[in-house]
Amino acid sequence: MGWERLQEMDPRDVCARARAEYEKESKSYRLNSFGIDVTVSVTDRTISCPERDHDILSGSVWEYSGLTYVWYLVSAQEASLSGQLVRPDNLRGGHLFSKGTHVLPLKELAEKYDTAVEEFYGRAKLFNAESVKYGDAAIQLMPLPRIPVTVILWKGDDEFPARADFLFDSSCESCLPVDILWSTAMMSMLVMIS
Repeated sequence: MGWERLQEMDPRDVCARARAEYEKESKSYRLNSFGIDVTVSVTDRTISCPERDHDILSGSVWEYSGLTYVWYLVSAQEASLSGQLVRPDNLRGGHLFSKGTHVLPLKELAEKYDTAVEEFYGRAKLFNAESVKYGDAAIQLMPLPRIPVTVILWKGDDEFPARADFLFDSSCESCLPVDILWSTAMMSMLVMIS
């Protein structure tokens, strides 16, 4: 259904809302995801990442990215960032993030980087993340042009194990439905864990 809706939309409107570019000849959109250009072909209904040696669309990330890119192009709005960070479970319908297979792999991320903060920042740099000042280490990733996410790492000590937090800018709710925000969050986690 997302492909059909995208095909019917005015490319100028889509580009303005999603901060994307449209190539008329190939009938495809180009958008930046984690600092990498991704091409969404409306005619072929394909998504590709032609310009980098590594392909963010491979492996487990692909499971979430295909649907996410299409729905982002369909749903994104020209909303300004609020600067207010929110936990996913505090979003409308955010209970989705706290149940069963939808729980984000934050524990896995925290365990992986607990004693490897430089590795955390090194991995983040591959995906054009910026360092931000939270916790013991924190980054801001841009999985989609209007959807920044913040990942905060707290190192473990004698009292508490390592933990990680994942936050959206509150403006995300005006751009994507909660299930696609969940897919966006999973993409972000997987590029850091893989």
